[in-house]
Amino acid sequence: MANIPVEHGLLLAGALFTIGVTGLIIRRNIFFILLSIEIMLNAAGLAFIVAGYHHGQPDGQVMFLFILTVAAAEVAVGLAIVLQLFQRFRTLDVDAASLLRG
Repeated sequence: MANIPVEHGLLLAGALFTIGVTGLIIRRNIFFILLSIEIMLNAAGLAFIVAGYHHGQPDGQVMFLFILTVAAAEVAVGLAIVLQLFQRFRTLDVDAASLLRG
C-alpha cells in the first residue's frame, strides 16, 4: 500500500476546490454551475478523508458520507430547478432564473 503524504492529498483537494469555484464564477449555464458545486463538495470530502487518514480516525469517512448525502439532495433539487427553468424560459442561462420569483 502506497503511503501518500498528507500535503499532496490536501493540495489535490485545494486544486479541485479552486477549479469548482472558478467554474461557479465563470460559467452561466446552470448545468456547469451544478457540476462545479459537485466538484467543490468532492474536494471537501477528499480533504476530510485525507485528514481522517492522517489522524488514524474514521471521522473523515463518516463526514464524506454526509457530504455524499448533501450532494445527492443538491442534485435532486438542482435538476428540478433546471427542468422548471427550461420549461418556462427555454434556456439554461442562470440569469433567467431571476425571473422565477413567485
